[in-house]
Amino acid sequence: MRTIRIHADLPLVPGTELSLPAQAGEHVARVLRLVAGDPLTLFNGDGSDYPASILTVGKREVTVRIDARQELHNESPLSLTLAQGVARGEKMDLIVQKATELGVARIVPLLTERSEVKLDAARAEKRLAHWRAVAASACEQSGRARLPEITPALPLSAWLDSLVDDGALRLALLPEATRASRELRFSAAGGVLVVGPEGGLGERDIRALTAASFDGLRLGPRILRTETAGLAALAALQALHGDG
Repeated sequence: MRTIRIHADLPLVPGTELSLPAQAGEHVARVLRLVAGDPLTLFNGDGSDYPASILTVGKREVTVRIDARQELHNESPLSLTLAQGVARGEKMDLIVQKATELGVARIVPLLTERSEVKLDAARAEKRLAHWRAVAASACEQSGRARLPEITPALPLSAWLDSLVDDGALRLALLPEATRASRELRFSAAGGVLVVGPEGGLGERDIRALTAASFDGLRLGPRILRTETAGLAALAALQALHGDG
């Protein structure tokens, strides 16, 4: 039987009863059509699943009882940050969704030299909330109990200025690079991977990354779309150095 997992940004304590957040409650009642007595699993991002039982299903409220806590150990031992040039529309949603499934620890949306997406303050806030919801949904599906951190979108230069020297391997996907994934050696600090937007990284971007000690990484002889490149790199790095 398929386990239904629901993200609830609430304190979860075994033995207590609570009302689900409105959006989660609506999903349980109207989409999943669960009823009183049905089991489900909640998680809030603390690394544990919380098996629960539905007590009541109303028009505007779903109440549940938390039955237990189960600590999960399915996070990748390789901590990876995906610094992704913001892509247009559903491409960025796909990147966030699949990167979450692939176990990424952090996603940094970047505004680069060739970025086509323009975000004012209001739109940036809405997109951030949307991307975080996409990541939560991907965690529900994939069985993760820790949500990846998704930061507000930043210009590449501002993000580079904010980096600290923590020992993480700094990489940028570049078609002309010669370094291969199998040659990399990661420390406990993991790595940071930069991927350009639809137009790729510009010369100014590459100079800034080089000055910040980023090495070029090459996946193969073909040019990949932005929505493919980062995901392919994450899968390769996980297989070679993380989950594999």
